[in-house]
Amino acid sequence: MSSADGSGDIHPIAADKRQAVLDALDGIEREHRVRVLFACESGSRGWGFSSPDSDYDARFIYSHEPDWYVTVLERTRPGQPQRDVIELPIDDDLDVSGWDLRKALRLLAKSNPTLSEWVRSPIVYRQDSAVASELRGLSERFYSPIGAWRHYFSMAKGNYRGYLQGESVRTKKYLYVLRPLLACLWIQRSDDPPPMAFELLLERLLPNGMLRERIDALLAVKRRSAEIAQGPRIAEINEYVERTLAEFEMGPPRLRAAEGHPDELDDFLRRTIRQGLL
Repeated sequence: MSSADGSGDIHPIAADKRQAVLDALDGIEREHRVRVLFACESGSRGWGFSSPDSDYDARFIYSHEPDWYVTVLERTRPGQPQRDVIELPIDDDLDVSGWDLRKALRLLAKSNPTLSEWVRSPIVYRQDSAVASELRGLSERFYSPIGAWRHYFSMAKGNYRGYLQGESVRTKKYLYVLRPLLACLWIQRSDDPPPMAFELLLERLLPNGMLRERIDALLAVKRRSAEIAQGPRIAEINEYVERTLAEFEMGPPRLRAAEGHPDELDDFLRRTIRQGLL
């Protein structure tokens, strides 16, 4: 497994790309008059199975000045409707976008799996440590195992139907089925939200055996190749995926819903905005 800052081989972040992300975040703060609270890597580099030419998918959460949240007509500038997303044009292999804190908290209240993954990314570009710690704590309070399970099951089933049918398949797509499938199993066996990093899912759920060997071989090829072309089905992986999906099709397990209360989110939002003035 790599180090927390993504400097290892499994989560590679080139120094010049890290600096490009940091420069982009600085520019966003100046242009939009916002404060970046947390920024991480999402996508295949965060999952731990990127190719050398994979994009850098930087995602961030930011807050505005207090007046932005109390405007009557909800406008950011004259003639412009208020937006809660900031997206930079994709530049070569750099994709940078983020959510306003209020939007992020609304999604957190719904146990949004994407946001849950962001705050647990193994690659953090920037963070307000106190805010990031509270975000992780709130994401656990509002974590709904049954909602997350349904999300990942739908993702695994859709990717399997879309990419792994036939005798010849796009080999790398196995990873886009296995990751959400293992996330479902994690949810069934653990009280904690599933991690973003694929290797943590493997270590907990498939520590050894022939299937693990096949997956490790696939990961090795994916990490060193610009692209994995069409290839024959990998029997051991297909059998595992089909068997597990069939079990899941019988219905979701009995899992709890979220426990958080909306007042917790309101309090966090107000405190965070006020702290931005200090």
